[in-house]
Amino acid sequence: MPNTDLKPGQRVRIIQEIDRREGNWQCELVGKVVWARSEPTGSWFAHGKNDKLWLRRLRLEKEDGELTTIVVDQHTRLEILDDADTST
Repeated sequence: MPNTDLKPGQRVRIIQEIDRREGNWQCELVGKVVWARSEPTGSWFAHGKNDKLWLRRLRLEKEDGELTTIVVDQHTRLEILDDADTST
């Protein structure tokens, strides 16, 4: 998912799918982008940059005001619903 073009304030729909033996499980989330960035995990065995595994994370504000952070992976689909409000 190329989310480097995401801007704070954009309204997006995120669909993530988990592949399971019993059948795929799907979760859908709609919210406004707060930020999108790579952040390190606390994994000591990752052997990545600075001995950390870097994950792409997306912070969203849901319509009820709840903030949630999701990890973006190869099974994540993104749909931009509205552009960022630049009038404020």
